[in-house]
Amino acid sequence: MIISSAKPFEEILELLKNENDIFIIGCGACAAKLHVGGENEVLDMLQRLEESGKNVVGWCIPSAACSVASFDSLVEKNPVIKEAGCILVMACGSGVSIVSKVADTPVYPSNNTQSLGGRSQGEVVPELCAMCGDCKVYYFGGICPKGQCPKQLLNGPCGGSIDGKCEVDPEKDCVWALIYKRLEKIGRLDMLEKVWTCEEVTE
Repeated sequence: MIISSAKPFEEILELLKNENDIFIIGCGACAAKLHVGGENEVLDMLQRLEESGKNVVGWCIPSAACSVASFDSLVEKNPVIKEAGCILVMACGSGVSIVSKVADTPVYPSNNTQSLGGRSQGEVVPELCAMCGDCKVYYFGGICPKGQCPKQLLNGPCGGSIDGKCEVDPEKDCVWALIYKRLEKIGRLDMLEKVWTCEEVTE
């Protein structure tokens, strides 16, 4: 799941200051689950834009904004998109990029993309993966220190970690405390014997 959050409405209005005839595209996948791009959020955005003097020509919600196959597939969902002067995409950066690829009009984001996360036991878990393209998560018990440690430390916790809490965000558990517990649970504390060099981290 791509974790994204809504931009302040004032920032969206600034992005759209020279635009009108806006078409809104939501996302039936991640953004909907996070309540930043589902039907309720799209309709709320439509109302707020119109109350701010903007003309919204229509909207649609593809199953996933990041997998829109073509402009014609959007036309099938709502033909009025052909009348749009611009498109506001209420999804992650991938969704914005894909819509930009198939549309001939300016495309604007309503959300900020933060990280790759997931859902567990009904809870959204952010920053599970840093999407670095060189996955070594097996060595850390399935917990990614690049994605979850603010300092991206690969050889254990920093000196500021106290009582299993993160120095940067004391409300969060130190990812290295979680890694240790996980490796201990699965009987693989030997994984901690591996020392990562700068070359291995950056290659």
